[in-house]
Amino acid sequence: MELLTKKVKGAEDILPADSHKWQFVEELMRDEAEKSGFREIRTPVFEHTVLFNRSVGETTDVVQKEMYTFNTKGGESITLRPEGTAGAARAYLEHAIYNDGLPVKVYYQLTCYRYEKAQAGRQREFHQFGMETYGSADARADAEMICAANGIFDRLGVEDIRLEINSIGCKTCRADYTAALKEYFSANKDELCDTCLSRLERNPMRILDCKNESCKKVAAKAPVVLDYICGDCSAHFEKVKTFLDAADVEYTVNPTIVRGLDYYTRTVFEFVTDSIGAQGTVCGGGRYDGLIEELGGQPTPALGFAMGIERLLLVMKAQNVELPEAPTCDIYIAALGEAAEVKAFKLAQQLRQSSISAEIDIVGRGLRAQMKYANKINAKYSVVIGDDDIKNGSVKVKDMKTGETFDALLDDFVDIFADKFIEYGLGAVSELIGEDSDKLGQALLGSLPHGN
Repeated sequence: MELLTKKVKGAEDILPADSHKWQFVEELMRDEAEKSGFREIRTPVFEHTVLFNRSVGETTDVVQKEMYTFNTKGGESITLRPEGTAGAARAYLEHAIYNDGLPVKVYYQLTCYRYEKAQAGRQREFHQFGMETYGSADARADAEMICAANGIFDRLGVEDIRLEINSIGCKTCRADYTAALKEYFSANKDELCDTCLSRLERNPMRILDCKNESCKKVAAKAPVVLDYICGDCSAHFEKVKTFLDAADVEYTVNPTIVRGLDYYTRTVFEFVTDSIGAQGTVCGGGRYDGLIEELGGQPTPALGFAMGIERLLLVMKAQNVELPEAPTCDIYIAALGEAAEVKAFKLAQQLRQSSISAEIDIVGRGLRAQMKYANKINAKYSVVIGDDDIKNGSVKVKDMKTGETFDALLDDFVDIFADKFIEYGLGAVSELIGEDSDKLGQALLGSLPHGN
């Protein structure tokens, strides 16, 4: 068989065998955000190109090299979003969400698009989880944001991940630092790549983020931003560290962190691991107090982070972090004969309405093939319904794990089976947790019928 086409390079399919892992991680992220008062925002996958040029920065690699930009039939320049903050900030302004009261706290789960070399942990279509706060200049907002990201890693059981923080100052105090960088890099411009030479006059801080080996060597000896930040920015940074200390969140100060987008100010941070090689930054964020004003709004302090889900799952796999098993069928109902098929269909619908996962044959298999399929999908229970069973009003239900059977009246089938399934689930819980009562609540919830 010759396929008409295959997936586009840099994009990946998330198959049914893996989708439950994504759902588990995404649900945990949503829960962590909502515990701190954040609410979901959903923005379009494409925006006017000018939005990213202004917010992300025309001197960044994202804008210069990586954006998917095209003209519509009406002649408008449109870009697939390369990150989530610009769209969220645009929505904040366009819909005047600030009228609901400050701070505005939002989170999102979305796909992003960047044209770059596809490799493990770096795709052209990728998924991000992000959190953002608008309207707070307080250091507690910085610490709250960092703690939320840290909480996700803790709850997932991710280890060997380090938090690195820095302050890159405000627009005012950074002018002195920019001048120092310009002087330093001008003296070493023979060693800079062509892209960094173009950045030298417009935004020399971007050179610090260049991946070219020659530029990296030069940047390693460049002036350090913490030596140039003003008193207010320094005091803010110290307060951030105080609140992180109070929350027992470990961190190191890394004065080389500048982040790759132009809108950052003051606090910047990254969660980094060595578990997956070069693409080790799993989460990054910081303040962008000038972004809303840059987009036409009133001066508004803001901050946030984004976490790459593909990269996070790679880290979890490399560290053998245990994830829940894929959900399986609670009961498979095999049928022999037309009347039995109708009865099986009716029972399956009733079970599903009671939040119990039930499957029946929908491809015309014989009994033997139906039972093989029940085994293949790891059904917890199975039952065979034939004409005699309908006349007698009773069937035998088989526990697929133990091989044991029990009788169930068809008229009371849903109630009887629901009770038996909960009993099955509690048995699985006791095997799972043993005498560890701390795990009881979580395990019990996982054992109950679907939807409860």
